[in-house]
Amino acid sequence: MAEANWYVVHTYSGYENKVKANIEKTIENRHLEEEILEVRVPMQDVVELKNGAKKTVQKKMFPGYVLINMVMNDDTWYVVRNTRGVTGFVGPGSKPVPLTDAEMKPLGIKVENISVDFGEGDAIAVVAGVWKDTVGVVQKMDYGKQTATINVEMFGRETPVEISFAEVRKM
Repeated sequence: MAEANWYVVHTYSGYENKVKANIEKTIENRHLEEEILEVRVPMQDVVELKNGAKKTVQKKMFPGYVLINMVMNDDTWYVVRNTRGVTGFVGPGSKPVPLTDAEMKPLGIKVENISVDFGEGDAIAVVAGVWKDTVGVVQKMDYGKQTATINVEMFGRETPVEISFAEVRKM
């Protein structure tokens, strides 16, 4: 199987989230989960000053662009290229060019693979972040985003929480 790379897709401005949703729906409908691994609209926190009050809001890093981690072949190219709102891949002519590791680093997207010593059903302890000192059982693992989903008791009920691999350890 070919290796997955990150590609940049140009969209109509303001349609980034709609394109992301449409591609994710197509992945689900056509069972392309093994070929199109992740779709992202990179966001950043920006502090705005309105009426004398500071407010932190999320803004798109690259308006008009969506990042896709996928195995490039004729099927995946066709699916992405013919999604409503997509104007094309970034690259010369019709040949998409994958992003390099150096280009991915400032975007905060981890390229290296992390091996973890826990899996679904294992009890883990959160050692950093907002949920520090919380214990939970892994419900789901997402190696693409490098996160584990655990259930946490909040307001008297079990609530699923997504936590980075770096913030947990096996009990």
